[in-house]
Amino acid sequence: MNGAPRRRQPDLPRAVALVVVGAATLALPLVLNTPQLTIYVTVGLFTMAVAGLSLLMGFAGQVSLGQGAFYGIGAYTAAIMAVHGWPPLLALVLAPVMTTAIAVVLGAVLLRLRGHALAFGTLAVQLIFLSVLSQTPSLTGGDVGLSGIPALGIGSFTLTSHLGYAYFVWLAAAAVLLVSRNITRSRPGRGLRAMATAPSAAAATGVNVVSYRLRDFALSAAYAGLAGGIYAFYLGYISPDAFPIMLSIEFVIMVVVGGLGTVSGAFVGAAAITVVTQVLSSLGTGPTLPAQLPAVLSDGVYALILITVLRLLPDGIVGACSRLARGAVAAGARVARRREPPPVGEAEAAPVVASAEPAQPEIAGLVPPRRGA
Repeated sequence: MNGAPRRRQPDLPRAVALVVVGAATLALPLVLNTPQLTIYVTVGLFTMAVAGLSLLMGFAGQVSLGQGAFYGIGAYTAAIMAVHGWPPLLALVLAPVMTTAIAVVLGAVLLRLRGHALAFGTLAVQLIFLSVLSQTPSLTGGDVGLSGIPALGIGSFTLTSHLGYAYFVWLAAAAVLLVSRNITRSRPGRGLRAMATAPSAAAATGVNVVSYRLRDFALSAAYAGLAGGIYAFYLGYISPDAFPIMLSIEFVIMVVVGGLGTVSGAFVGAAAITVVTQVLSSLGTGPTLPAQLPAVLSDGVYALILITVLRLLPDGIVGACSRLARGAVAAGARVARRREPPPVGEAEAAPVVASAEPAQPEIAGLVPPRRGA
C-alpha cells in the first residue's frame, strides 16, 4: 500500500566499515609494545571524554571549556576513595556519579549563560578545580598528587597489565559511543538538535529546553568522570599537572576535528590529535633541544589544525568523509541508471506527424465551418 510506512534499509557500507574498525581495534593491542599501548589506552579515554563534549557542543549547541575539570574530578574521586579503602570497582562507579552531581549543581547556574559567556564560565570551573587541588593537600595530596592507587579489579581478579587495561578501556568506550548513538536517534536527541538550531522554536514544539540542556551537560560530565576514574587506576598516580587548562582546549579541538554532531567523530578526533601530540613530543625531545619545545610545537600545530579544519573541513573529518561517500554512491547510481537497457516489451513512442493544415483555435464561434460539414 502507498500509505504504509517504509522500513529503513540498513546502511551496508557503514555497517561493514563499523565491523572492520571494531575488528582492527580489538586486534591492534596484540601487536603494540608498552609505550604504544599507553597511547592506545589514552585514545580510548579521550574518546569517552570527547563523546560527551560532542553531545554538548554538536547537539545542544553549548560550548564548554571545563571538560578537563570533570575528567579530573572523576580521577580524584576514584583515587581518593580507593586510597581510603573503598573497593576499586565501587570507587570507579562512584566517579561518574560524583561528577554528574557536581555538574548538575554547576549547570543550574552556568547554563543560564550563552555563547562566549558560557565558555568562560566553564573555564572558571577548571581554574577553581586546580585551585582546590592545591589548597587541600590532606585530601588530594596538593601539588605532589596522590600515589599508591590500587589496581582496578573485583575480588581476586585485578587488571595488572597494559593489555588488560587496553581492552577494558575500549569496552567502556564502545559502551559510551553506543549510548550516545542511541540518544542521538531518540526523541531527546531530536530535541537536542532542535535546541541547537532554534531554541525558541524547540520550546514552542514542547521541548523543555532548560531540562534538556542540564541533562546533556550532566551526561557529558559523567562520560568525562568515567574516563578520569579509569585513568587514575591505570596510572596508579595522579597530580594536578595531568589536568591543565590546555587539556580542555584539546578536547574542544578533538570535537571540531572529528566532526561536530557525529558520534564517531569523538573517536576520530581523539585518535588524530593524540597521535599528532605524540609525534610532536618525540620530534621536540632531544639532548640539545629546549625542554619547552614540545609544548610550543603542540600549541602551534593545534592552532594550525584548528584553522585548517574550520576553513576547509567545517564539518570535520567524519562529515567530509560522509559527504564524499554520499557523492560517490550518488555518482555510481547515476552511472548504473544510464547503463540499464530499456525494459523488454516497452512500446516505443509513436512519432509525432505534423498536420498539413495550419493550427486553428478551437474556441466556439471562432472556427469557420469546414466544407462538407
